[in-house]
Amino acid sequence: MSLLTFLRTNAPFLGAGAILTFCSSFGQTFFVSVFAGEIRAAYDLSHGAWGGIYSVATMCSAAVMLWAGGLTDRFRVRGLGPFMLALLVLACLIMAASPAVWTLVLSIFLLRFLGQGMMSHIAFVAMARWFVATRGRAIAIAALGFSFGEAVLPVSFVALMTVVDWRWLWVLAAVLPLAAIPALRHFLKLERTPQSIASESPAVGMHGRFWTRGEALRHPLFWMMVPALLGPPAFGTAFIFQQVHLAGVKGWAHMELVALFPIYTVTAIVTVFVVGWLMDRFGAGRLLPFYQLPLAAFFLLMSAVTTPWLAAFAMPLFGMTQGSLNTIQTGFGAEFYGTRHLGSIKAAIVATGVLGSALGPGLSGWLIDFGMDFEQQMPWIAGYHIAASVLVWVGVTRARRTLPAPA
Repeated sequence: MSLLTFLRTNAPFLGAGAILTFCSSFGQTFFVSVFAGEIRAAYDLSHGAWGGIYSVATMCSAAVMLWAGGLTDRFRVRGLGPFMLALLVLACLIMAASPAVWTLVLSIFLLRFLGQGMMSHIAFVAMARWFVATRGRAIAIAALGFSFGEAVLPVSFVALMTVVDWRWLWVLAAVLPLAAIPALRHFLKLERTPQSIASESPAVGMHGRFWTRGEALRHPLFWMMVPALLGPPAFGTAFIFQQVHLAGVKGWAHMELVALFPIYTVTAIVTVFVVGWLMDRFGAGRLLPFYQLPLAAFFLLMSAVTTPWLAAFAMPLFGMTQGSLNTIQTGFGAEFYGTRHLGSIKAAIVATGVLGSALGPGLSGWLIDFGMDFEQQMPWIAGYHIAASVLVWVGVTRARRTLPAPA
């Protein structure tokens, strides 16, 4: 099936996935971190205090994800998606009106849980369930909403912040997920329940059977994957979260660094499609040991560059890992554990990533307060990703021997 035929045949389902991934932007670090300077000034927070608040709220959202992620095994996206979008609207408005630190913590928790957590989780679980032979391609297309958000929102809101108070910009942010609710319901007016789809055409995992979340967590493969599931969200988030600090350390204007993000986004978009095609052809297992290596190279190179012009050559490496992350990790869950309980299993994968995104800003902020700026942390981060890749290679090589033969 050609790409155009695939798009035309499945446009409503792919469009629904793209809407959800775009709306995840409002809880993602690349968007929230745009307001880091204003938030710290408004609440008189140090780098470490702001990073600590962000980390605690995100860790709480990861804990809730372990329960809430399983809702995708029980409810249709047409019902669950609009409900979560409505809560996301509320989270944006709480941020806009937040009068105290405790309401700031509440708003960050809701934004991280609903944005980074549930929006992307619902989208990718739906793609993995609705598509089998073209799973990689479907995830890649749905992920374009995320890439569009990365490309447009930070630059737009940084520019708007010069003329509009940052709190009113969060009111503007609330309008977009609100407008997405009727669009999502329209796209999915003919949707069946996820469980009925899984029952009709389930895909099995290791040893030719369907794994529950408890069984997956008791198997060594999941724990050998944990450093890889933690690392890119932790340190990718830390890089984006500390962008204002990093620009200052490098002696650049913040806008000079933000202007490089479209390079990363374009690379991520291209990578999403390439990795989607490779995953449909070879499977996620063959790709898993390698997707972190460009990120390791990015941190090594970014630590050494002295000008924004040179940093532009590093950004594509960041985009390669970030662009392949969701596709490969969603494929990993479906390929090794099957699709019958994928919502619950993917919730554990997502929760691990959300936990990583909580640890990254907190750890990097603490080290900055201790006297080790983020530029000095980067070579150590690169070493972590190389070690995690080796561990994944060992675990996946053993596990692939137990996978059923391709149909």
